[in-house]
Amino acid sequence: MKSLAELKAIKEKMQGQVGVRSNDHAGTRVVVGMATCGIAAGARPVLQVISQLVQEKNIADVSVSQTGCIGLCQYEPIVEVYNKDGEKVTYINMNEQKAREVVDRHLIRGQVATEYLVGNMNN
Repeated sequence: MKSLAELKAIKEKMQGQVGVRSNDHAGTRVVVGMATCGIAAGARPVLQVISQLVQEKNIADVSVSQTGCIGLCQYEPIVEVYNKDGEKVTYINMNEQKAREVVDRHLIRGQVATEYLVGNMNN
């Protein structure tokens, strides 16, 4: 690395590859728990699938980001979806297939996938 500009270019390239978008707008935010417990439970592929599908399907006004510990380790991987008013839906025990369903049903069609919610322990 020879300059700050080169570092910035590397950062932008890597963010594009992971598909993580910034959350500096007022639309829907998708947050994936990526603390040690989340990563160990399989959160990385969940984050990648959601990010990729949001980009591929060009879903408007949706940002995807990661966070640290959410505090519910036994339910990891956890995905939280915040609407524009800040109301939160918490999906638990996520995997790649469930993530695809959440993108299709919740982010595209606006229907909460209730069977994957924190209040439904049968997921």
